[in-house]
Amino acid sequence: MRSAKQIGQCVLLLALALSSDALMADVVVVVSSNSPVIELSKKQVADIFLGKERRFPDGREAVPIDHEDGTAVRDEFYIRYTGKSFAQIKAHWSKIIFTGRGRPPKEALSGSEVKQWIAENPNAIGYIEQSEVDDRVRVLFPK
Repeated sequence: MRSAKQIGQCVLLLALALSSDALMADVVVVVSSNSPVIELSKKQVADIFLGKERRFPDGREAVPIDHEDGTAVRDEFYIRYTGKSFAQIKAHWSKIIFTGRGRPPKEALSGSEVKQWIAENPNAIGYIEQSEVDDRVRVLFPK
């Protein structure tokens, strides 16, 4: 039988887990509503944002648009799609830049700026909070 202390710790851990999920934004990957891209796998999205892939499956250039460092939406996107933390992403790009093998995605200052850039470029791909989706962008649900 569990002690009252153990039960209390379990309840506390459960409450923390539930509250952290509630604080996380519902991040979705988006392309221009004019883009021919309909779906991508989670791995394809991750590869584009990590600089491992520079093209969509149809051969067109993929232009990833990031949020600026330190934003919750960026942290959630990278954890959800790549399994990497902020520090791991910084280290990844430091190595890529140092070896001359690529450059990190262009950074937008807000979800509305991400949408603006994506709406203007059908080759762009980015991520925003679900609540920011409008008719200028199309949500890509991972296959």
